Amino acid sequence: MNFPSIFRVNRPSRFNINPRHYDPVKEEIASRTEMIKKDLESKGVLTPEEEALLERRMSGKGSTIRGAFTSGSPIKKQPTKIMEKTGLVRMIIVILLTGGFGSYIYFGPVVGYYFLYLAAAGALVFGLFKLKPRKKDE
Repeated sequence: MNFPSIFRVNRPSRFNINPRHYDPVKEEIASRTEMIKKDLESKGVLTPEEEALLERRMSGKGSTIRGAFTSGSPIKKQPTKIMEKTGLVRMIIVILLTGGFGSYIYFGPVVGYYFLYLAAAGALVFGLFKLKPRKKDE
């Protein structure tokens, strides 16, 4: 992650090439599909609207709603551990920074020592819980 800067730094341009190759199987499938479409249109089975719908489905640009409810919602995929949620961690950091700055202005530099003591106590408690053996039935 870069720090924001007011100066523009030149970066080397990257070489990007998209290789093109001939696929005879894909060409044959496309030609057979066109023949089948023309045959169905001549018989009157396939209308132009159905052909457009078929084209969108085959190209992958069909409806994005179809099957969206069965694939699962993003709410279920959220992390379950409370400290993995970045919003909560960010909020705690902002509260600590604003509280520390405000208390430094209000009480003076003594508050820095209190924060150091609290941080050391928190680190000790965290270390004790990490070293505590877990039960085997959990």
